[in-house]
Amino acid sequence: MKFLLCSVVFLLCTGLCLADETTFSTIRVPDSRGKQSRASLTFSDGDKAVEVRAANGAAVRIPYREIDKCSYEFTKKRRVSEGTIALAATTGVAAVVLFTRGKSHWLEIDYHEQQRRKALLLRMDKHDYIRVLDALKAHTGIDAEVLGNADKRQK
Repeated sequence: MKFLLCSVVFLLCTGLCLADETTFSTIRVPDSRGKQSRASLTFSDGDKAVEVRAANGAAVRIPYREIDKCSYEFTKKRRVSEGTIALAATTGVAAVVLFTRGKSHWLEIDYHEQQRRKALLLRMDKHDYIRVLDALKAHTGIDAEVLGNADKRQK
């Protein structure tokens, strides 16, 4: 009887350990106006789904089988805005900011939900983007397509 009980407990614990879950909390999700909010990205092998939960509580759950493709893009953008130009005119401190570039790592997940095509755009942190891309491949089996001149996968 003890052997049977120990065997059942062992099998349950082994099954729970195999259901791997990987979470990244340094993700940002742009809204319809382009403003980015903090979010967490979770790859759940137990649910076989990718879940993105924004800081405002909105959540998107995409089953692995509904993902059509994923793409990665690296962008550089000058940090110039009206406020920066005005600050540079009054002080020399912001002049340094005028010559720097903001770098962003983007992941787009194209999927379908009830015959409707959808896309989810995520901005990844510069320290985590390689781990996110590796987790995407490991959990879903989908390798992100690299767009443009963005082969940043060297470690």
